[in-house]
Amino acid sequence: MIGPEPTPKHISVIDVGKTNAKLALVDSETLSEIAVVTRPNTVIDAAPYPHFDLEGHWAFFLENLAAFHKSHGVDAISITTHGASVVLLDKAGDLATPMLDYEHDGPDECAEAYTIIRPDFAETGSPRLPGGLNVGAQLHWLFERDPTLLDRTAHVITYPQYWAYRLTGQWACDVTSLGCHTDLWNPWSGQPSTLVATLGLSDKLAPALPSSHVLGVITAETAAKTGLRATTPVVCGIHDSNASLVPYLQGDMDTFSVVSTGTWVVAMALNGGDVKLDPARDTLVNVNAVGAPVPSARFMGGREYEIIRDASTVEPSEQDRMTVLQNKIMLLPAVEPNSGPYSGRVFSWSNPPRSDGERIYALSLYLALMTQTCLDLIGAKGPTLVEGPFARNADFLDMLAVLRPNGVGAASSKTGTSLGAAMLVSPSEMPPVHMQDRPEFAPLLARYAESWHALL
Repeated sequence: MIGPEPTPKHISVIDVGKTNAKLALVDSETLSEIAVVTRPNTVIDAAPYPHFDLEGHWAFFLENLAAFHKSHGVDAISITTHGASVVLLDKAGDLATPMLDYEHDGPDECAEAYTIIRPDFAETGSPRLPGGLNVGAQLHWLFERDPTLLDRTAHVITYPQYWAYRLTGQWACDVTSLGCHTDLWNPWSGQPSTLVATLGLSDKLAPALPSSHVLGVITAETAAKTGLRATTPVVCGIHDSNASLVPYLQGDMDTFSVVSTGTWVVAMALNGGDVKLDPARDTLVNVNAVGAPVPSARFMGGREYEIIRDASTVEPSEQDRMTVLQNKIMLLPAVEPNSGPYSGRVFSWSNPPRSDGERIYALSLYLALMTQTCLDLIGAKGPTLVEGPFARNADFLDMLAVLRPNGVGAASSKTGTSLGAAMLVSPSEMPPVHMQDRPEFAPLLARYAESWHALL
């Protein structure tokens, strides 16, 4: 008699952020990443417009899937990627056009015409964003600049599912990627928005599936190139910020918020207060892995961190910290002015820092204050859990712990997105979270925060 399939132990996760493309190998029993490799997600600045290096990524993934399988064994594959991205395939399953970089400002050429046809925020929970941050704006611009493209396009798939397609030959979308400010999805009805028909895509948009749906097994070609078993399953995949939410959806908490950090800082509230979202402040409704709407707000915190840190490796001293707090050395928004709750503003210093240590400490406080602003905008209640790089920034966590009375926890994993994506394959208990102690100098931080808000 044939028994049930064993639970996959080693899950390889394709994890493409805006800055880097990664392949991680997660042990489902220990929820630990036992191998991680990365390559830059470099945009190809060439005709017909800036686009992503999909073939370079594919070669990288195949090479390292083979290496992971040889060294540890790969039992299943999951996928997570940045949002604001779709791939257009022709009838043969090849690219109908290169995958547009969502930061390209080309779609702004058609901004006025697109604004006329896009659905209201009340239908989609999607704010109007610049460039290609609304997928609908990307598609509208692509079809306007190339009148033959719509006819050449047979399938529109969201970005995680492009890699699922390369692995399995099956096409799909997932609910989290469609629900990520695309203008293409109604998060309350769980159906495509009216824009899909307006753009002529009703019969071209691939079916929206749950993120954990097993799309299929790898193709014979993928098996031959990697050495993986031909029966290796591949799940549909998930938008990266929502991947950070997955471990906590499976826990016993009811009311909480998660802050996913990377190039984007995305705050998501579960069962928070009843607030009216303001699309002008970059709030939106995300859709989580089980298809439910999640009030969210975001800013480009990781990008802002890199800009202000300016490659410095200095860590703040205690004297740097006291100088910043006592002299009210403050970074005011917005370092990245095209998104976030203070979009349109240009950043400034209340008092200029005199050293790298002062600048970097003030930067951490700024990022925490911006995060708190986002959490307030979405009515977040209960404990706040921080995922990603900022979970290892003690200065950021100190300020946030002062601002969040119900506690702040830092996720233990280095790559929250990879762990969440792996848990789509093998659900398990919520990973350990380190709760941040309230710092001794909390009153100084609280007064600093009050002064920062007063200057705004």
